Amino acid sequence: MLVERAATMLAAREPVSLRSLVAGTGVSTMAVYTHFDGMAGLWAEVRREGFLRLGDRLAQVPSTDDPVHDLAALGAAYQRSAAEHPDLYRAMFDAAHDLVDPAVASRSFDLLVDAAARAREAGRFAPDTDPLGVATRFWASGHGLAMLGLTGVLPAEVVQDQARQVSVAFCVHAGDDRERAERSVSAGWPVGPTAGPGGRS
Repeated sequence: MLVERAATMLAAREPVSLRSLVAGTGVSTMAVYTHFDGMAGLWAEVRREGFLRLGDRLAQVPSTDDPVHDLAALGAAYQRSAAEHPDLYRAMFDAAHDLVDPAVASRSFDLLVDAAARAREAGRFAPDTDPLGVATRFWASGHGLAMLGLTGVLPAEVVQDQARQVSVAFCVHAGDDRERAERSVSAGWPVGPTAGPGGRS
């Protein structure tokens, strides 16, 4: 409860203090020290929880015999996770606060690297393709589009459409055939409403 409340207050740009955090929750300020070892520990837990939820969501994406489909499906799951937990999503990228367990953050990224590596091994991507580079570009573009959606700059449907188009472009740049890439991305990232700030459907 305190973790999500802290993320909400941060997203709303409310001043966060021990008193304001526990106000109306029935929780004492001492609980913050008991469970999180103070405010610094709480903020670290906020970031950790955000990455945990994202990792759990991406881990649910099944691996198929079409790695390009899987890469697109991971991108779709990423966008949906951001839309479902907008406050935690913003907070998890707040580098002003420590991330105690970096492995929690790398868990989601590693899934992208794996899908890109499988696409290279399957001959969909060129032999000299760097899976780490592909995953980095996917992550960076996905994060940027997610933030544009969460802040209301772009409607959710525009974010989804652009994310799909960017996915195709990245795959083609990595060596995939455009028509084949479009089919795989469309299958992995079907058109559909995504609820969330910036364009509720």
